[in-house]
Amino acid sequence: MSEPNALAQALPLAWSDDISSLNWDELVALYRAAPLGSKNARDLQTAFSNSRFRWLVRDAQGGLAGAGRALSDGVDCAYLCDIAVHPSHQGTGLGKQVVQKLLDQCQGHRKIILYAVAGKEPFYKKFGFRRMLTAMAIFEDPEGAVARGQIDAN
Repeated sequence: MSEPNALAQALPLAWSDDISSLNWDELVALYRAAPLGSKNARDLQTAFSNSRFRWLVRDAQGGLAGAGRALSDGVDCAYLCDIAVHPSHQGTGLGKQVVQKLLDQCQGHRKIILYAVAGKEPFYKKFGFRRMLTAMAIFEDPEGAVARGQIDAN
């Protein structure tokens, strides 16, 4: 573990599900730094506003250290998504905490799903997630999804 991550782990974190005063550009910067790609502020605002569960995690200096959200119908299906941890806090257990808090909120659903970044599947297996054999998806950019390892080419 690098020195900045050890320091980040020792500092207190503030957890909130309140997005009313969130600077959406700060969330854009978190996803870019994580790195989880480029998302625009308006889309993130729509997505987080329409999510049943969400967490924003701030470090001791007030910076956005992590975030995550879950879509849910309340009984049958929940979908964990947009889980991101700032590089300064990666390796500290913060990602595990975000996932666990979302899973706790989704408890009782018949199925909880997520899309993992290619190569991160072992991280999610620790929570009990298993590879789906029949899942299918339609992506806005199917060629990009193939390149990212999200879907088969055929």
